[in-house]
Amino acid sequence: MKEKKKPKYNMLQNIWWMVKIAWKVRVRVLVFVVLTATLEVLYNLTQLYIAPEILKRVEEQVALDELLLTIGIFSIAIFLIVGIKEYIEENAMFPHVDVRSYIIGLIGRKCNMTSYPNNFETEFIKLRERAHLATDGNREATERIWETLTNLLKNIGGFVIYLMILSHLNMVMILLVLATCVIGFFVSLYVDNWKFEHRSEEDKIYAQKIYVRSKAESVTLAKDIRIFGLQNWLNDINTHIHDVYKDFRIRCEKKMLLADLTEVVLSIARNGIAYAYLIRLTLEEGLSVSEFLLYFTAFSTFTMWVTGILQALTKLHQQSLDISCVREFLEYPEKFLFEEGANIPKTEGYELKLENVSFRYPGTGTDTIHNLNLTIQPGEKLAIVGLNGAGKTTLVKLLCGLFDPTEGRVLLNGQDIRKFNRREYYGLFSAVFQEFSILDVTVAENIAQTNENIDLDKVWDCIEKAGLTNAIKELPQGIDTHVGREVYLDGVLFSGGQTQRLMLARALYKDGAILVLDEPTAALDPIAENDIYMKYSDMTAGKTAMFISHRLASTRFCDRIIFVADGGISEEGTHEELLEKNGAYAELFEIQSRYYQEGREF
Repeated sequence: MKEKKKPKYNMLQNIWWMVKIAWKVRVRVLVFVVLTATLEVLYNLTQLYIAPEILKRVEEQVALDELLLTIGIFSIAIFLIVGIKEYIEENAMFPHVDVRSYIIGLIGRKCNMTSYPNNFETEFIKLRERAHLATDGNREATERIWETLTNLLKNIGGFVIYLMILSHLNMVMILLVLATCVIGFFVSLYVDNWKFEHRSEEDKIYAQKIYVRSKAESVTLAKDIRIFGLQNWLNDINTHIHDVYKDFRIRCEKKMLLADLTEVVLSIARNGIAYAYLIRLTLEEGLSVSEFLLYFTAFSTFTMWVTGILQALTKLHQQSLDISCVREFLEYPEKFLFEEGANIPKTEGYELKLENVSFRYPGTGTDTIHNLNLTIQPGEKLAIVGLNGAGKTTLVKLLCGLFDPTEGRVLLNGQDIRKFNRREYYGLFSAVFQEFSILDVTVAENIAQTNENIDLDKVWDCIEKAGLTNAIKELPQGIDTHVGREVYLDGVLFSGGQTQRLMLARALYKDGAILVLDEPTAALDPIAENDIYMKYSDMTAGKTAMFISHRLASTRFCDRIIFVADGGISEEGTHEELLEKNGAYAELFEIQSRYYQEGREF
């Protein structure tokens, strides 16, 4: 049997962590917790004493004005307590959301700024998912904990006060009440633990429902659904998932019914015994009607306090597990140096060097890059070519510092990049990768990657170099037009080629010292591709440039070409030199040329 992993932090540590965040973000959260718990206890005490005190005045045959005064005092007390409670309840949610939003911000920052290799580690991915679940809504641990703490303080306060009230009676009765509460609690705990242990099962089914729904409603997949007639298939999948979820809910309801039946039986037994005991005191020891009502109500409410404490502690434990996952994710170790790393030296040019570099992806048995040596001089235009899977993109990711080598070193002007502030190192690179992100913001903001202090002249210059000027000018609002329709209904959808040009404009706007283009023309037709090549000199002026491509004709304008095969450099030279060698590069170039000569685009 697999041993369960023990959480890194216990319940008290996690409560204290949340308290410190609340103190920093919204101290009102803590004030509301204490104040609400106090008011709840006062309200219950007022409810407990109002009827017995009025009955007592009636039994004593006091004057009408005194009776009315008693009723008035209790009425005013209830009115004030309820009014303050309602005010707090109306205003408590907003600071609660602020605290949760702050934690969401911490999680987002960790996701966006963590060391790139962490995104490929199973443990990191699991913790990230759990952290997102713990902050996903108002009912999740990072917000609901304040309600749980309020209930715990309320029940502890009520328990102490009611224990003092009932201490005048037989302690056996109090122990009996406690015993029935504990039995009922453990039955309820069994059900709660079952639900908690099977939460991942429910989350999995729910995630499947959301996934199918999102795909069925996806604009991107709309054409495929219609062309391939996927409507019925998606409906069948959705029906199957619904049936699975229904079966799960039936199992869950059966467990809950067991707990409810047990609680009913215990309540009947507890109240019956208390009722009989108080009747005996009334008949044999002259307990007044008002005292009978007071103690009977106290017995019933005392049960609520005891059960409330146990339930709140159980709930806190469960919420603590979720909060512990959040903290473990936020504190997940970084593989790179960031602020604590050395600053990048300021110089006119940067030499990049791979020294006996090997790299193996986590979980794989072979090297993607093996014992590779490469030096890129400042200002050099380098083309990296090869077949799919040869390691071209991995090679560039190593040069960009997204990965550290398994063996060997990556050097910047002779210094190992591991010593540098990795974020400063990233600042050297302007890159267009095969996988990129389009944000649902304006064209200008997508290019500048910010919404503040955008240099519009520079934006248009980059658009011109990327060959996107005419397309942008035809948009309804030019560079202020929104891209995508996830957020803005008036957003535009670019074609694959236009999107690739947009990414190129983004890289040019960043204006890093080293330009990296990973298949930047893959979605372009030959004419559009040639247009990019004609502008390549302007784009790379004064910069070191690395150009990855599987179209060998596009590499002629580079100073040097390396042909990557089997994780290493098999050939190196200019386009003409490699053709003269009549090796793998020349063979592949001949095959590609034949396709074009036959009028076919590969």
